[in-house]
Amino acid sequence: MQFDLQLLIETIRNRRLALQYKQEYVAACLGVSQNAYSKLELGRCHLTVQRLIDVCRILEIDVYEMLKPAMQVA
Repeated sequence: MQFDLQLLIETIRNRRLALQYKQEYVAACLGVSQNAYSKLELGRCHLTVQRLIDVCRILEIDVYEMLKPAMQVA
């Protein structure tokens, strides 16, 4: 099984857009700046498991559901 981090990041962004949440809102919920959150969506910072859990909570989606598109069976 392979994991596609870029696809996970795209899934996070697409989910946020589907909910019509601005980056500023998600960033405020996470307690970070909009710039810091933007870097997460651009893949320019380290995405920890805890940060992923927090993002999923804010975006109202199960962690497994968020990860599903990024997991590929080889």
